[in-house]
Amino acid sequence: MRQSQLLSKTSKQAPKDAQVLSHKLLVRADFIAQLASGVYSFLPLGYRVYQKIAGVVRQEMDKIGGQEILMPTLQPKELWQKSGRWGHMDPPLFVLKDRHKREFVLGPTHEEVVTSLVASRVQSYKDLPLYLYQIQNKFRNEMRFAGGLLRAREFLMKDLYSFHADQADFERFFKKVLRSYHTIFKRCGIKIIQSEASGGVFTKEKTYEFQVLSDVGEDRIIFCSHCAWAVNEDVAKVKPGQKCPHCKGKLQKGNTIETGHTFRLGTKYAEAFGLFFLDRKGKKLPAVMGCYGIGLGRLMAAIVEMHHDEKGMLWPKEIAPFQVHLIHLERQKKVAQKAEQLYAYLQKAEVEVLYDDRTDKTPGEKFADADLIGIPWRIVISERTMRKNSVEIKRREEQKTELVKGNVLPFLQLHA
Repeated sequence: MRQSQLLSKTSKQAPKDAQVLSHKLLVRADFIAQLASGVYSFLPLGYRVYQKIAGVVRQEMDKIGGQEILMPTLQPKELWQKSGRWGHMDPPLFVLKDRHKREFVLGPTHEEVVTSLVASRVQSYKDLPLYLYQIQNKFRNEMRFAGGLLRAREFLMKDLYSFHADQADFERFFKKVLRSYHTIFKRCGIKIIQSEASGGVFTKEKTYEFQVLSDVGEDRIIFCSHCAWAVNEDVAKVKPGQKCPHCKGKLQKGNTIETGHTFRLGTKYAEAFGLFFLDRKGKKLPAVMGCYGIGLGRLMAAIVEMHHDEKGMLWPKEIAPFQVHLIHLERQKKVAQKAEQLYAYLQKAEVEVLYDDRTDKTPGEKFADADLIGIPWRIVISERTMRKNSVEIKRREEQKTELVKGNVLPFLQLHA
C-alpha cells in the first residue's frame, strides 16, 4: 500500500476527551475515528489490525469444530420476553420500533436468537454436539464511554455457542475452549489471566473471565502470581495479602481489562425455546449450552496498552497492519527508483508493506509517523544507504539500525 494513497491523517495531539493511552494512540495514528460517544469507525490501518485479530480467532474456533454463521442484529421483543430477560438487562437494551409499532432490540448478545435457530434443527442426540460462532457488531447501552474501544456502545465481538447432549460432554468442550482462548491471546501478544467470575444476567453458574493486568482496567481481580489462580473481586472470598487457596502463595490485587468471558448456561435457554432432543433411550431432554465471547475491539485496545512506548504503538507481528514500513527520504530520482524497485519486489514476495512514498513530508515527519503507527520492521532508502549499496533496517522496538546489502528478504525471514 502506498502511503500517499492511504486514508490516514496522523495527528500530534490526542482528543481532549481521551483518557487512556490506547484511545489516544489509536486516534492519533488514525486507526479509528469517533462518530459519537462510544461509537467508532475503523479506518484502513485499524481495520487491517481488526481483520488480523479476527483471522486468529477464526482459525482457533475452526480448530475446535466451530462453524461460522451470521445472525441478525435486529431481534424481536418476543424472543427476550420468552427468555425472561426483557427489562432485566444491565446495561439496558437498545429498543426501537418499526413502522408497524413492533418493538425490536439491537442485539447485545445472541443467546435468544441462536437457541431458537438451533431448536428447529436438532431432534436427536445424533445432531449434537454443535458449535456455532459469529463475529458481529454488538450494542450495549452503557452509561459511560470513557476509554475509546475499551468501553463502547457499538463494538465487534466473537460469540461462540455450544450445544451438548449432557453435562459431561459440555465440560469437555468447555475446557477445550479455555485452552483455545489462551492460544488466541498468546498469538495476539498479550499475557492473559484466567479468573473466576459471576455470570451476571447470563447464568448463575461460575464463569471465567480472561483478564489483562492494566492500570486503566475497570475490573479488579485478586490473583496469585505464583500459580496463576485468580478471581474477580466482586465474587472473591479471599483478600489481598492472604494465602492462595491453591498453592499458599501470597495473593495480590490488580486492575484488569476483560478481553473474554466464558459461560456455563446449563439448560435455561434450551427449556425456554423448546430445544429438546431424544437421547439413545428415546427420552426427551433439553440441550446443555455454553457461550464464549471475545471483544475484538477491546482486545485491540488492550494490545496497545501492553505494546507501546513513548513514540507510539508496537504491534505484535501476527496482528500488525503491515509487516514492513518502507520509507525513502530524499526526493532524488535515483532514491525514489530504488524504493519503487524494492516495493515491487516485496509485494511480489507477498510481504505486507506500507510504502511511504510521500513527497510532502520531511524525514523527521516520516519517522515520527512510522513510530506512531508501530509496524514491526522499518526499511529506509536514502542517498547514504545507496552510497553503501544497502538499505537501513530497524525493528520498531529497537534503537539500533543495520545496513543490509543485497536481498533484504532473507534478513527479514532470519530475524522474524
